Amino acid sequence: MSSSHPAGPATIDTTGLREQLTAGPGPRIIDVRTPAEFETAHIPGAYNVPLDLLREHRAELRRHLDEDVVLVCRSGARATQAGQSLAQAGLPNLKVLDGGILAWQAADAPVNRGKPRWDLERQVRLVAGSIVLTAVLLSVAVPGAQWIAAAIGAGLAVAALTNTCAMGMLLGKLPYNRGSSCDLDTIVGQLRDTAPTADRP
Repeated sequence: MSSSHPAGPATIDTTGLREQLTAGPGPRIIDVRTPAEFETAHIPGAYNVPLDLLREHRAELRRHLDEDVVLVCRSGARATQAGQSLAQAGLPNLKVLDGGILAWQAADAPVNRGKPRWDLERQVRLVAGSIVLTAVLLSVAVPGAQWIAAAIGAGLAVAALTNTCAMGMLLGKLPYNRGSSCDLDTIVGQLRDTAPTADRP
């Protein structure tokens, strides 16, 4: 059900993860999306550890993640980055959910739902597109404004090549995306509780 990927942690598909969760306590599921994305829809029993916080405190988090861990994001890109960070901190037994929460939902797997919000990737497309459109329109009256559009295009190209997104990380810090409080102490407290989660599928 899982396969190794040379550039990152192993992956596990939706079927494999569901089987593990059904058979017993299963792996620890860490969702690295923003708190707002997590509140919108998440796998029952998952813990929310936003990617920026995970990167900053990976050594501390590693001490509370000794068992098997499955990392989840929207489609797999952020989870792969999180896996690389935790692997560098010495955490074994990491897997990334192949296709992320999108694949999980497409398979009709159990999901806890909350208030609908735009996911981070959609926000990036809106902001980048709006800046490019504004720059092109401004270039009619303001010489050089087209270079703003070029800079955004270059930034998106770099984001694709490096599998990171500076704009996404900045947007993730906005109050809209932070949702309820999601600080290190709260997360560590949740991770210390090793009792099985009642609402897991």
